[in-house]
Amino acid sequence: MPNNEQNDNLHPIHHRLVSRAEREERNGHKAGVIWLTGLSGSGKSTLAESLERRLFADRIQVVVLDGDNVRTGINNNLTFSEADRTENIRRIAEVAKLFVQAGQVVITSFISPTLAMRQMAREIIGPHDFFEVFVDSPLEVCESRDVKGLYQKARAGQIPDFTGIHAAYEPPLTPDLHIDTASQLPKASLGQLYEFVRDAIAAFE
Repeated sequence: MPNNEQNDNLHPIHHRLVSRAEREERNGHKAGVIWLTGLSGSGKSTLAESLERRLFADRIQVVVLDGDNVRTGINNNLTFSEADRTENIRRIAEVAKLFVQAGQVVITSFISPTLAMRQMAREIIGPHDFFEVFVDSPLEVCESRDVKGLYQKARAGQIPDFTGIHAAYEPPLTPDLHIDTASQLPKASLGQLYEFVRDAIAAFE
């Protein structure tokens, strides 16, 4: 958690750096965070990777923050306890905010299972820059996919506090976009997401 006494000695230099507005003008599009949330196996990572490729082909400044990548780097000291999962999301939101200030479109792929976690992320990033996308697939469908074998390990007791098995997932109440990956093909899901993001970032077109 932030230390207020230490923070009193910090003097950010944002006003002397190249501004976000300058970067957005050069890029030709708005910056923002596309926050993909949903159960493991719902299709978040697949959508994030495919969307990044498509936006990159459009010359959009884009970056993906993925759960596995972050867990092996900046957050490799965190467990899967509720407190550490909250801290995981807090750090991710702060990193995403820095990328937004640098004019990037940030695609995040994290279960982020609770309403409170995602609200915290929204507040850190800023409500106008945060686009919540619910990648929706029922537990039984996600478990039948189980590409990484995580549900099998969770059922065997090898992964404690696993969302959907031992811990609840709280679906978004009013997501900016709802994608039902159980009832449509990946190509259709990607098209739905791509059109939404292009509209969201279209500042200078």
